[in-house]
Amino acid sequence: MLNIEIDGKPFTAEQGSTIMDVAEAAGIYIPRFCYHKKLSVAANCRMCLVQVEKAPKPMPACATPVIEGMKVMTRSEAAIKAQKAVMEFLLINHPLDCPICDQGGECELQDLAVGYGTGASRYAEEKRVVLNKYIGPLINTDMTRCIHCTRCVRFGQEIAGIMEMGQIGRGEHSEITTFVERSINSELSGNAIDLCPVGALTSKPFRYSARAWELTSRPSVSPHDGLGSNITVQTRNSRVFRVLPRDNEEINECWLSDKDRFAYEGLNSADRLQHPMIKRDGEWQECDWSQALEFVASGLKRARDEQGEEQIGALATPHATVEELYLLQKLVRGIGSGNVDSRLRQSDFRADAAMQGAPWLGMSVAELDRLDRVLIVGSTLRADHPLLAHRLRQAVKRGGALSLINPVDDDLLCAVAHKAIVAPGAMVEALDQVRRALAGESADALGQAIATSLKGGERTAVFLGNLTQHHPRYAELHALAQQIAELAGAKFGFLGEAANSVGAWLAGAVPAEGGMNAAQMLDQPRKAYVLLGVEAELDAYNPAQALAALRSADLVVALSAYKHKALDYAHVLLPIAPFTETSGTFVNTEGRAQSFNAVAKPLGETRPAWKVLRVLGNLMDLAGFDYDSAEQVRAEALAGDIAVRLDNRLKAFSSNAPAEVAGGLQRIGEVPSYQADAIVRRAAALQHTAAAGASAAWMSGATLDRAGVAEGADVVVSQGGGSVTLKAKRDDTLPAGCVRVAAGHPATAALGGMLDEITVGRA
Repeated sequence: MLNIEIDGKPFTAEQGSTIMDVAEAAGIYIPRFCYHKKLSVAANCRMCLVQVEKAPKPMPACATPVIEGMKVMTRSEAAIKAQKAVMEFLLINHPLDCPICDQGGECELQDLAVGYGTGASRYAEEKRVVLNKYIGPLINTDMTRCIHCTRCVRFGQEIAGIMEMGQIGRGEHSEITTFVERSINSELSGNAIDLCPVGALTSKPFRYSARAWELTSRPSVSPHDGLGSNITVQTRNSRVFRVLPRDNEEINECWLSDKDRFAYEGLNSADRLQHPMIKRDGEWQECDWSQALEFVASGLKRARDEQGEEQIGALATPHATVEELYLLQKLVRGIGSGNVDSRLRQSDFRADAAMQGAPWLGMSVAELDRLDRVLIVGSTLRADHPLLAHRLRQAVKRGGALSLINPVDDDLLCAVAHKAIVAPGAMVEALDQVRRALAGESADALGQAIATSLKGGERTAVFLGNLTQHHPRYAELHALAQQIAELAGAKFGFLGEAANSVGAWLAGAVPAEGGMNAAQMLDQPRKAYVLLGVEAELDAYNPAQALAALRSADLVVALSAYKHKALDYAHVLLPIAPFTETSGTFVNTEGRAQSFNAVAKPLGETRPAWKVLRVLGNLMDLAGFDYDSAEQVRAEALAGDIAVRLDNRLKAFSSNAPAEVAGGLQRIGEVPSYQADAIVRRAAALQHTAAAGASAAWMSGATLDRAGVAEGADVVVSQGGGSVTLKAKRDDTLPAGCVRVAAGHPATAALGGMLDEITVGRA
């Protein structure tokens, strides 16, 4: 530890710290533009110049390491003079357009100009103008305002993992720009908006819609993936205008994925369901809540009394809150049925009886970037888990080795030590090769290499991704991964798919013994269904099968925030509140329960789903539905220690393997990032990004030849009794005999199972 003095006060500092580090820890403010706690030091804005005793000139606080006995003056006459001189230079070319700038009211340049600027400029020459660039549908550019702090450039290189922006030119001809004719396509791109200290990079969806001082900011939790990013939701007149990150070093740090940041547009969609509706004589009619709830209660009683309790099933989205999931399962079990599930995209449930607890990450999120050996099985990592992917990139940058077993070879923006890119049907064998190598049995070279990598680490983990959890042989992949983790001394976990993939287990929204799982309820259609936030045509493993089952039912009750395909198969629609209009709890992938309150009033006659389910329980004379608040429901649902209910291990498991796809083409069906849930699907800006581009049928050159189609041609893709016409595109990184066709997408909703056999022919 070193002893230094700042503004006459003594402090101790670690060797290698900078003046800025010590000042920040001590609460001493030093003006800055280019410095950011999560980025490397650039020292190019010079706004943080301070006076250091015996130094011949002012020194940049962000880049000057402390030494024993150093004396620093941040507010001396020399320091203030240097800071004001820098501010004068920064304002020479800056336009005077604060009244129309979206950054107005939260602009760092504005704030510091008040403290360090002068009332008039001595610069009389013409100011330079920089032409704006189109860099995509999410970020708006006004580059004349840019002060070349390079935060956006460093963010791309160091955090997002891809250099999409850079600086060209010299002196006053310097410009921050993208590569020629390129947009910014990173899944974390919106963070550049937060990082920009001026109005050069602003939110395009938010542009000219509100002023910062008009908005009310409230804390919340993002519902779009298993991380549970902490967010600040900004509203005006109960309308959500913007979502910003809320610092939490243990979860999302200070970052936010584009999915979490821009999905709020879906909350204001014209597709919102605002009134209860009942279908009478084939026509939808609006009604009041009492009529709708009486219709549902009497319909469920009739189904129970005439058809039997086992003919009632409930399906829920894992993006629902713990309170909603808990009351749904309590309602269905109170009726006498055990048929309730939230795992609509899972196809293999053979391991359910061997599960010992709720599947979770197996460690804290904060531990991910300290791992030195990682094996990921079946994950489109950047699309499914953008901020977990960032943490794993940081682990690799620190010297960690990442191995991958997956059907697709998307760029993870970091070095991959070993990878087995195999057809979904070959994933079990590829994973078994790693197990065999660790067990000292004969194995192929790649299995040996991955095993050697895992054994060579001190902090090691094996993770199963979304695609593995959807796999027709998920049970065997789970069992093999568990054995590999045990043999390698590694931690074992699941990259949780949705906001409440863990919470749904804890809330009981999975079938108990004797109950039917999601696949069984759709394969053996029930007479009555209760759907909580489910859009079956997009949320199910086999949408064609799901729609057929729902259309055959005598009663389908859809609790939804939106009008959707349920207009075709439901009998009653109940408008429920999205996460911004209700209180609730999400349990993220590390098992952390995070509660939040409503930030806006419910739209129209929308009601929180937990209140709707509570009233239904009372109308059906079920015991235990006398709740006054969501907090009471949460206390009952999550009673006891959550940690003891988390367990990834299977008890002794033996399987009868399902038949492999023999000779035919196999579909690789992952859910695109911006089709993950109902809100994201309706976010207009996200749907215009490259990641949400039109669905296509991707095949290797060999598979295109086998199918007899040419690259770029229209092809008819058929599966499960349905067919769609798509463009054939070539990707030679895909395994032979596989066709990559997105699932959970409106363009492919007529198809069958996500990882089942598929046929491709000429249009």
